[in-house]
Amino acid sequence: MFATSNTDTAVQLLEAVGLTEAHLSDRLRTLANTDARYLKDLKINVTNSLSAATLTRKEAYLLGLSVAVNEKHVELQAAFEKLATQEGATDKEIAEIYSCTSLMNANNVYYRFRHFVNKEFYTATPAGIRMSIMANPVLGKEFFELVSLVVSALNGCEMCVTSHEDALLKHGTSQQRVLEGVRLGAVLRSLVVLL
Repeated sequence: MFATSNTDTAVQLLEAVGLTEAHLSDRLRTLANTDARYLKDLKINVTNSLSAATLTRKEAYLLGLSVAVNEKHVELQAAFEKLATQEGATDKEIAEIYSCTSLMNANNVYYRFRHFVNKEFYTATPAGIRMSIMANPVLGKEFFELVSLVVSALNGCEMCVTSHEDALLKHGTSQQRVLEGVRLGAVLRSLVVLL
């Protein structure tokens, strides 16, 4: 009885991110078969984060796409791409999520290095990384900054997180929206661990 109920919870969790029962991993089955409370918590965390008050559905799904791309989970990428498209995301917006996530991966490595080493030569020398996409993003500057922040938080770059959070506040973004975006990224990453 518990295993069936928990399997239903696992399937509902997958459906919340556009996946199906066919994506039920051995890790999720293990949780379902042991009546794990965490499975229920994760379902609540994912569904609540995807429906955060400060994010539209389209924005939540695009942020989900950036997490899936960053974490290299192909099935979740396809699922979030489909969900975002159903909410009105254009091909250009989808492509920009891929571009932004890629750029942040370059920046996060580079700026983490500068921060860790903390030598004047490295911090004074221009990065030499082209970032023209940031000048006039299809997604709009505010949302591009939010995606950049979420990816940077996932990748653990303190300098990038601080910079993007500051830019968001200067755009008039509420701290609640910043928090809800980062929480969504964190919760979806915890899901990827189990997929």
